[in-house]
Amino acid sequence: MKIYAVRDEEEKEPRKDLAYLIYYEKEKCFYVELPEDADKWETPLLLSSFAERGIRTVGAYYSMLWVRQRIIPTDRQNLGQILKENGLEEYDEHTFLVLAEGRCAQDSYYLKEIPERELPESFADRYRKRIEDVLPRENGQLLVFFRDDSVRRCDIGALTGGDRRFRAILDRKELFHSVKVSVGGYEVSWGENLTISDFALYDSGKKDCFQADDFVQFAEQCLVNTSGAAEILNCSRQYINELVCEGRLHVVRQDSRNRLFMRSEVMKCRWR
Repeated sequence: MKIYAVRDEEEKEPRKDLAYLIYYEKEKCFYVELPEDADKWETPLLLSSFAERGIRTVGAYYSMLWVRQRIIPTDRQNLGQILKENGLEEYDEHTFLVLAEGRCAQDSYYLKEIPERELPESFADRYRKRIEDVLPRENGQLLVFFRDDSVRRCDIGALTGGDRRFRAILDRKELFHSVKVSVGGYEVSWGENLTISDFALYDSGKKDCFQADDFVQFAEQCLVNTSGAAEILNCSRQYINELVCEGRLHVVRQDSRNRLFMRSEVMKCRWR
């Protein structure tokens, strides 16, 4: 994971961090975090609309859109030559962003890579509400597990209201049950563009509502054995053993023949 502070070159010293761009290298996925005191007049265009609405975490789709506004477009006529001159075999948003330090001709913003420890302390509360795992249930409901150890039952039909984009997944059980946790636990998603944020689920969900049948479904859908973990990570069983020995993956249950892991923890190994 790489973190970049978004700053304004025209800002007088000490320069203020106007936003933070989080990049997950393995998944090639971006997220933008805005400070608690984000000012819509200071925040870069596109992101300013989120600041105005009081939204402080920008989802993957709009974060990538903001990144693409700042780099060479994919339809550039001499793109092949540009790739060759920079020793690149394929178009990569992050590489182009870093080459230009996030600068573009339309404004004076730029990026500065920073260590995670320099993120505002207030972000710790956001991270506690990130999604750890999700379990689809009947009647358009999701059981969502958060990093603060809370579990909330979320009615997706009620949450999305009249948004017709969600009607197709609510009407088709197979589609609804294809829900996944996004990189970093920021959202749940059904494909690239159909997402619901962690904070929307956290605020709307009902607490302390685990039922007996939920435990059965949890065991079926949220646990994987060694072979399943190796398939998710596209690695050997030996590598799974190494992750366990290094403390990066924890065994939930073990017998003489096999071991069980939390699917969500296996997925995290893909993001790191």
